[in-house]
Amino acid sequence: MSNKTIQLDQKLYEYLLSVSLREPPVLKNLRVATATLPGANMQIAPEQGQFMALLVKIMAATRLIEIGTYTGYSTLVCALALSDGKIIAIDRDPVATAIARDFWQQAKVDHLIDLRIGDAQDILQSLVQNNSHKGAIDFVFIDADKVNYPIYYELSLKLLRKNGVILFDNVLWGGAVADEEYQDHNTTAIRNLNLELLDDPRVDISMVPIGDGLTIARKK
Repeated sequence: MSNKTIQLDQKLYEYLLSVSLREPPVLKNLRVATATLPGANMQIAPEQGQFMALLVKIMAATRLIEIGTYTGYSTLVCALALSDGKIIAIDRDPVATAIARDFWQQAKVDHLIDLRIGDAQDILQSLVQNNSHKGAIDFVFIDADKVNYPIYYELSLKLLRKNGVILFDNVLWGGAVADEEYQDHNTTAIRNLNLELLDDPRVDISMVPIGDGLTIARKK
């Protein structure tokens, strides 16, 4: 029994996956392919992907935005959860997203994904200026350059409908956010974002220790 979140050692983590993870082969294959790449640490954990997919289903979300796509695991897991709708996936890396496109096609969900290559801030600004998107998005996942998280947050809030949800990845940043010895730009940016979200009356929040830390913010 415990009155705080239990610590997961490797044995318990493997048990958690063994009794809860339902990962289709195409997702597992993408995860295995990504593990061979230099930036493999940017891949979300499979249990986090399943959690995100469940949120999409619970919300019956149909209009999604992903900021930071990499090889497309989180995009794919959300696309597989859609019964209808579209995901606007934003990334600046045409090489990594070429891998993503291949697996989206294998899973036959590529028609649900609108991949936009370029600067995320510019793309989000253009969406804000488009009246068909402003105030209409159900679900946003932010997993890109950490220093610009506050900018992506403000633009996402403009796009989000009332009761829509934003998910912020890496909010525990490997534990560095709790260690004042770490004062690099990324750690400081995430630390500041966490404090900003805590005091932001525009949203309800919950930070959950899944993957590298995930904050869920609901627009009031």
